[in-house]
Amino acid sequence: MQSPTEILSGIWTSAGGDAAALAHVRLTGEEPQIPSSFRVAIAGQTTIAAAGLAAAEIWRLRSGEAQDVSVDLRHAVAECRSERYLRVDDRPPPPAWDAIAGVYRTGDNRFVRCHTNFPHHRDAVCKVLGSEPEREKVQAALMQWKGEDFETAAYAAGGVVALMRSYDEWSTLPQARALAELPLVSIEKIGEAAPKPWPQRPPKGDRPLAGLRVLDLSRVIAGPVAGRTLAAHGADVLLVSGPALPAIPWLTIDTGRGKLTTFIELKSEAGRVQMRALLKDADIFSQGYRPRALAALGFTPEDAAKINPGIVYVTLSAYGHAGPWAERRGFDSLVQTTIGFNHAEGQAAGIDGPKELPAQMLDHATGYLMAFGAMMAKARQAREGGSWHVRVSLTQTGRWLWNLGRLENGLNTPDITGEAVHAAFIESMPSGFGMLKAVRHSALLSKTPARWSRPAMPLGSHPAEWPVTS
Repeated sequence: MQSPTEILSGIWTSAGGDAAALAHVRLTGEEPQIPSSFRVAIAGQTTIAAAGLAAAEIWRLRSGEAQDVSVDLRHAVAECRSERYLRVDDRPPPPAWDAIAGVYRTGDNRFVRCHTNFPHHRDAVCKVLGSEPEREKVQAALMQWKGEDFETAAYAAGGVVALMRSYDEWSTLPQARALAELPLVSIEKIGEAAPKPWPQRPPKGDRPLAGLRVLDLSRVIAGPVAGRTLAAHGADVLLVSGPALPAIPWLTIDTGRGKLTTFIELKSEAGRVQMRALLKDADIFSQGYRPRALAALGFTPEDAAKINPGIVYVTLSAYGHAGPWAERRGFDSLVQTTIGFNHAEGQAAGIDGPKELPAQMLDHATGYLMAFGAMMAKARQAREGGSWHVRVSLTQTGRWLWNLGRLENGLNTPDITGEAVHAAFIESMPSGFGMLKAVRHSALLSKTPARWSRPAMPLGSHPAEWPVTS
């Protein structure tokens, strides 16, 4: 198996990074760290390190100073489970899942996973099944279905579910074949534009992304983690949500550190005018909505490049941008189920049914890869001009994680306790929700330490405008 340094080198050089910069990175810690037969800890450490190294490289471009980057494996694992360690006024997280979310057996003795944390997704599942939103009734209804038929019908109705497949079974599907030749992070030029100079050279001791403006249109974990990471390195990140869009409050708090947050109703022309005005002055547009939804509103990558030549546009998808499932909704837990992780972990544990990874690692690693890709594309734009489109997906991250290899006795690893995390990696900070205790960023930069200079605030707390100063 590849070493962590070799894995990081693959991420870095595949996106055009100078191999010489890798000499400034130190990765510490030994795997395994948490109980899994997959190298989930290494996935977290190396993607966090890639984003940290990209930030350090931007600092070098802007200031002329090189710096070192270090990431401890145990700290990285804690950050990739940050939502479970968050405390608000010393309160632990509420229950994470809706009452009917989770795994069910179907009439053909298969397993399906339903994601019902958003009300409209729960309603879609119940409508297809003709069932009340009660777990026993949902299970009884699913005994009348074949697993794949239910998966297809639920998606068609606007739900999000996944049939548990083995990796071999997944690999035969057209969607898997469509993604097989795509890179982990795709960075493509989509338009001509002059190079944009960096904002005024940051003073010594500032952070790499100072003065850069990021529009963050995302929810749940992966996209918000990307915005949180860019904010940790000094960007002005404006999280844009809609007043009627559902959100998961605990995740909003955890991933909202460092961000401004505003409401814009993009279904109205007035809201689209606001968004175009913000986009015109942005450096990075990061979004996690389905392409068709934003296309209908006039904010495709190509639209954005016309509004603001030189933009870096970052797209997150569940199942990738190619293939028949390119428009399919999905979340980390569903992708784990679809592409073979739950089946493989269940087999390794000797159980009949799915077993989840011990972290939402597809989400977290993809979030760091989004931030990494955004920074690499921005550096390229400053050097050679152009408008750029960065694309990542939960499934492509999963494919990469699978190919890192397996740990023979990984499931026997003791889990990391919350007490250990709170003793080593937690910082306290005020917020608009109360006093937070939350995991610090694990990429340690020697000259520009990462930090969040803005508190997490309730959605819609700020005006739809950029701050005058950083």
